[in-house]
Amino acid sequence: MNSKQNKILIVDDEKNILWVLKKGLEKNNFLVDTATSGEKALELLKENEYLMMFSDIFMEGISGLELMEQTRQICPELKIVIMTAQDSMNNTIEAMSLGAYDYLAKPFDFEEVYRLIEKVKTAKSLSLPQEMETEQGLSTSSENDGDAIIGKSKNMKEIFKTIGKSAGSDLSILITGESGTGKDTIASTLHHNSQRNDKPFICINCAAIARELLESELFGHERGAFTGAVETKTGKFQQADGGTLFLDEIGDMELPLQAKILRVLQNNEYYRVGGKEPLRANVRIIAATNKNLLEMIEQKSFREDLYHRLNVIHISMPPLRERLEDVPLLANHFINRYSKSLARGTVYLSADVERILSGYHWQGNIRELENVIKRAVMLALSGPILPEHLPSHFQEEGDSSSQWDERLNQLIQDFLHNNHLEEEGLLYDTLIQKVEKHLFEIVLGTCSGKQVAAAKALGINRNTLKRKIDAMNIEIKKARIQ
Repeated sequence: MNSKQNKILIVDDEKNILWVLKKGLEKNNFLVDTATSGEKALELLKENEYLMMFSDIFMEGISGLELMEQTRQICPELKIVIMTAQDSMNNTIEAMSLGAYDYLAKPFDFEEVYRLIEKVKTAKSLSLPQEMETEQGLSTSSENDGDAIIGKSKNMKEIFKTIGKSAGSDLSILITGESGTGKDTIASTLHHNSQRNDKPFICINCAAIARELLESELFGHERGAFTGAVETKTGKFQQADGGTLFLDEIGDMELPLQAKILRVLQNNEYYRVGGKEPLRANVRIIAATNKNLLEMIEQKSFREDLYHRLNVIHISMPPLRERLEDVPLLANHFINRYSKSLARGTVYLSADVERILSGYHWQGNIRELENVIKRAVMLALSGPILPEHLPSHFQEEGDSSSQWDERLNQLIQDFLHNNHLEEEGLLYDTLIQKVEKHLFEIVLGTCSGKQVAAAKALGINRNTLKRKIDAMNIEIKKARIQ
């Protein structure tokens, strides 16, 4: 392997980060250059060729995002990974839209760093001949007038990256997910981070309008086109001219109208109801549905050709029960939103309520959480939100903690009954080791055998976990390669 394929540049104004990354990469036989500023990094980029660059996003002088833009002028093909301790949706979207290869939140896992490097090395080995490569630049607006997308879970971070990469294009996007998962917020965010953000964002819910009126709502109608059409009406396509049209619940649209939407996507033209002259459609289409369109295609209730036209980029919104670590963030977001109008003082989550909310199933997803918090803020008025401020079924689920205490109490009594430990000092160690071994095995299994992830979940040092594994002869189940 030549030096260019094995050389990495790290840019960060925190010297301890530079030292840790440099040592970790050098242990794996990578050549590493470091820079404590964007200015120094640009000098190194002019003198050297690198496999990739890791750069902090917030630095004095030239920021990480500014460095990335200037680097594109010097090394347009260089893969850049942005690092930050201030992990947020806006940072991720902006970095990805400006062309970042990926995004790392501090503190990061070295396994993730190595994974990114291997991914770049693989891509290099499979890259197209230079004359066939294209460079696509995406621009974005840092302002988002819509609701914020809240979340730091892994699947939400991937969605932020997809938004950043796709927002600046005019490709059609299909957003799928259960009701209440925030599909409309994703659509709004895509628009506000696009090149069309100074033009209208028009939303129409295809399930909320009578089917016989939906065509007129979308395309408009001419005067006299039908009974009651006393004047010419502009439709949503015309209202969204130059901007974005969000077709929510597109799975509820009837087949004849699906064909007309397909015609717009193919030809960028449409007719008003009763109209004779084609009108030009200059809109970006984003569609969303909570239905399984593939099943609908099999049942002949949704057009396959329309599905493929819409599904150029697919964003699948996870249900809230699959991202429970985001529940406290979302809850605090809604507390801030509703405290101004419903509370008389500062309102905040109590530890008990945070635990209850983080363990709930959330069948209604984010919308259900929002309504629960709105009610709780109104009842609490000021101070902590307590279990008594939650709906009754939450309080019943909260009783599970007392049931757990009863089960644990019985298990300890059974252990004492079956283990007559006469020698002083053995009782505590024996019981704790049994509990620890089962706990570590379960957590390691949940983390697919990854010790770093398991240690983080347990809240202990990785070296401590390694000692426990060796001492207890714990068998680690390796993750299967997909």
